[in-house]
Amino acid sequence: MTPLIGISCGTFHDRDWCPPSYGHRKTYVDAVLHAGGAPLLIPPLLDSTALRAIYDRLDGLLLAGGGDISPNHYGDQPHERLGVIDLPRDMAELRLARWAAADHKPLLGICRGVQLINVALGGSLYQDIPSQLGSTIDHNESYVREDWTFLAHTMTITPDARLARFLGTTDLMINSLHHQAVRRVAPGLRAVAWAPDGVIEALESEDTRFIVGVQCHPEALQAETDPRWQGLFAAFVESCRDMHRQSRAA
Repeated sequence: MTPLIGISCGTFHDRDWCPPSYGHRKTYVDAVLHAGGAPLLIPPLLDSTALRAIYDRLDGLLLAGGGDISPNHYGDQPHERLGVIDLPRDMAELRLARWAAADHKPLLGICRGVQLINVALGGSLYQDIPSQLGSTIDHNESYVREDWTFLAHTMTITPDARLARFLGTTDLMINSLHHQAVRRVAPGLRAVAWAPDGVIEALESEDTRFIVGVQCHPEALQAETDPRWQGLFAAFVESCRDMHRQSRAA
């Protein structure tokens, strides 16, 4: 059985005079396909009825990377270094994340995705790591180098985390393409991985739900750079497969 897995899309403007496009990077699709899932791209719909119709057909949800999240969603004022925000995407993904968490539908967040999950469930963010934390680590180094596979710094995982089990390790090098990060962890989630400067690199649910978020971009690493990340996608797709079986049995 091939589970249907939704991947949230961003809005892209390639020409000023052209209508915007919805989509996402091929590596997300590749990672889901390689793990045995059927990827479905979800546009940032403001029509909650249409969005729910798509959601109800999914066995799991992957919230992908992208631009900054509006601080209005976690009660903060915009920082001077806040980047480009996509309000329709914010609204659509907040709905999707809350629906999935409430329904115990598998939920995987990558980069912006882990931040979105945290905000959706009541957490907050650092809007700009360099100015708000003063870290000596450049958390955007892979982007600066224009290399999604550049391993910028280490990540340490707590041994009892599901992520450690999926990857078969508690310490590995990761890529890094972000300037925002988790600040206050949402109720029901726990931090399970950190960069050397203390920035949170992964969250998991405290209960048995498959809610996992990572700040790096494993979809760009899992093919050749570090195949251990295939373990995360395999576990996610298997959880989505279990969800499909349960929904059919019901």
